[in-house]
Amino acid sequence: MDLEDNAMGLTLEQTDKILQFQDLTGIEDMSICRDVLQRHQWDLEVAIQEQLNIREGRPSVFATEARAPPVVHDHIAQQVFTDEQPEGPGGVRGLLRYVVNLVVSMCYNTISSVLNLLLSFVRHDERRLVTDPLGDVMGFINNYTSRFNAHPVFYQGTYAQALNDAKNELKFLIVYLHSESAAETQNFCRTTLADPEVIQYINTHALFWGCSVDSSEGWRVAQSVGGRRYPLLCVVCLREHRMTVVARNEGACSPLQLLQRLRRVVTDNEPHLAAARADRVEREVTARLRAAQDEAYAESLAADQEKERRKAAAREAVAQREHEDLQRRQQEERHKQQLVEARAAMASRLPVEPAPGAGTVALLIRLPGGERLTRRFTLTHTTQDLYDFVFSHPQAPEEFEITTNFPKRVVARGVANLQEVGLKDRDVLFVNDTNA
Repeated sequence: MDLEDNAMGLTLEQTDKILQFQDLTGIEDMSICRDVLQRHQWDLEVAIQEQLNIREGRPSVFATEARAPPVVHDHIAQQVFTDEQPEGPGGVRGLLRYVVNLVVSMCYNTISSVLNLLLSFVRHDERRLVTDPLGDVMGFINNYTSRFNAHPVFYQGTYAQALNDAKNELKFLIVYLHSESAAETQNFCRTTLADPEVIQYINTHALFWGCSVDSSEGWRVAQSVGGRRYPLLCVVCLREHRMTVVARNEGACSPLQLLQRLRRVVTDNEPHLAAARADRVEREVTARLRAAQDEAYAESLAADQEKERRKAAAREAVAQREHEDLQRRQQEERHKQQLVEARAAMASRLPVEPAPGAGTVALLIRLPGGERLTRRFTLTHTTQDLYDFVFSHPQAPEEFEITTNFPKRVVARGVANLQEVGLKDRDVLFVNDTNA
């Protein structure tokens, strides 16, 4: 089971659910179990409920499509069974008789279809108007069950739903068309369809759908499958990607004959369903592989996009820093230029240095960088004049205060003159950078 699981791409949890589903439903084919679970997103409870619905004849929760898939008729490969026994010897005459019967059957079907089409234009048949297909089916099932006790489990849904379920589940669909006017119908229902072995075989291998040709739904299906003699059983299955009528049993037959015919039809057509299951598995594996590749590609693409996004973000951050540095340098250059211009303007506005003499003081000013400045002021000059002189020097700080040496005190900027603040000739002053 491990190699098969790996080929199907199943996880251990999915494999465990398949085994549980198989134990609870009794379905031996692992592929069918897997298909049912996959269609229900591996919800074990919903899948089991659907299988119980099918066994009880109710439409599965998966049968929601309103339109039936097209059904084709391969008149060459289709097996037709009747209760008529072959007459005369076989050999060339038998082969000739078979060919003649085949040609006559095909001609009959063609002429019958053309005549029915022509007659439909000149006469009105109320059965052509299908207004309640589900009601037709349920009415037939209730009537049949009340008259005949034992029978295979009828699919309680429309012909379209039954076809869709058979196609999705890759099962055989046996279509039973009932006619009250056919003389063989009563005996066929009481004996052949009531036989336990027939019931067991049909319930195990196929979906069983039935309806009366006297109803609109049954008449429409009868026209579709080309029935000529009733009771009529048709076997439909997926063959070469199309739902195909692979066999018809026309008229009554014994339970043994019906079992032999159904087994022959199932044996001949099971390879087609097996091929369809294998093809479905291959498509699912391919789709899963493609999805994994797409996911890997998406992850790789996302990683590349994230890497490119980070590179772009890094480039943008570098560019932003460079822009900010450039702006800061430009601002510093503008500020320096403005400071130079302000110093020059201040120097041009300074009062002329007075000559030595009474009423003047010579002050020694030391800048933070060690430079020494000497300047004479009159005692009537203000401390603002002192600050303006220091500021006009290129080496002076932009923001500063001036202090005396001993005792240490701050010479405040203002309108007070130098005499009022106590400055004397030859005093030493210190310039302190307030932004340092």
